[in-house]
Amino acid sequence: MASLLSTARRLVVKVGSSLVTNQGQGLDRAAIARWAAQIAQLRTRNKEVVLVSSGAIAEGMQRLGWSRRPQAMHELQAAAAVGQMGLVQVYETSFREYGLHTAQVLLTHADLADRQRYLNARSTLRTLLALGVVPIINENDTVVTDEIKFGDNDTLAALVTNLIEADCLIILTDQAGLYTRDPREDASAELVQEAKAGAPELEHMCGKAGSHIAKGGMLTKVLAAKRAARSGAHTVIVSGHEPEVLLRLAEGEAIGTQLVAETMPIAARKQWLADHLQVNGRLMLDAGAMRALVKDGKSLLPIGVKSIEGAFERGAVVACISPDGKELARGLVNYGAIEARRILGKPSSEILSVLGYVDEPELIHRDNLVLL
Repeated sequence: MASLLSTARRLVVKVGSSLVTNQGQGLDRAAIARWAAQIAQLRTRNKEVVLVSSGAIAEGMQRLGWSRRPQAMHELQAAAAVGQMGLVQVYETSFREYGLHTAQVLLTHADLADRQRYLNARSTLRTLLALGVVPIINENDTVVTDEIKFGDNDTLAALVTNLIEADCLIILTDQAGLYTRDPREDASAELVQEAKAGAPELEHMCGKAGSHIAKGGMLTKVLAAKRAARSGAHTVIVSGHEPEVLLRLAEGEAIGTQLVAETMPIAARKQWLADHLQVNGRLMLDAGAMRALVKDGKSLLPIGVKSIEGAFERGAVVACISPDGKELARGLVNYGAIEARRILGKPSSEILSVLGYVDEPELIHRDNLVLL
């Protein structure tokens, strides 16, 4: 089985906190230097690389003398602010050895949820890559509370993969890859060498978060691969301790776990909709509406909505929930929550008489809707 990376041109490489900080002991300058050397060689092979790096909070904890990740939000933010200084400095120094410029890009999920900011971020990253610069991306943990509480850089790396339409996402971790069971608890666990990204059984194989330093675990990596596959990107989960790991992947060696994207990439606008981690409301559909969306590829009409949750305005991203409680789609709603509640369950021909006006006959047009 050849490596998915061998034919990829645009790559996103994600390195976790435990690797960057040597299990919280401080920034591992030697490891960062090795990755920089490998990325520099990939650049000579006409491969574009974006690096998503954890480690700011962990480095800040080390500098401040904290042995455990704090729970208080302001302490997490302070640690991120302190650690970001050292993190960026080491990356800049390491890449400068090879004549490469780096650029710090701090993103939040909110940046990618706003359509204009999403497009601006994509343009900036594409411009940096065209200039031969290596973007170093991290979550903006210093000022944003939701991302520290709910976010993780595996998810951010997948979002960036979709944002720039990368061919492959490489997640460097402290494990050899995904195992059938947690190898720390079950010695009979076997390494999964290749699987389909998004396969339901993969989520059942995942254990808990790896350490008190790292925020995510193998589950976030498997879900990141599922998300990256929506834009046609393959994912490799592999140990960052492997010698010359990026170069060996580029040469076709199969290392770690390769999660293959088997679905066709979806259109950029629909990818943006799918990438929303938080929605503004939920529309509960009946069986007929679910069939119209999934089987027939039609728009969502008010008559197929049984109930509505949340407060949202026209143009907000909302989730479409099937009768069995699963999210099956999301899209841009044509009516705010107040108006939508007044017309739910009614045929489109009655919208005018109920509201006194008609913006659109559909609650969500199929061009603004993506199936999940």
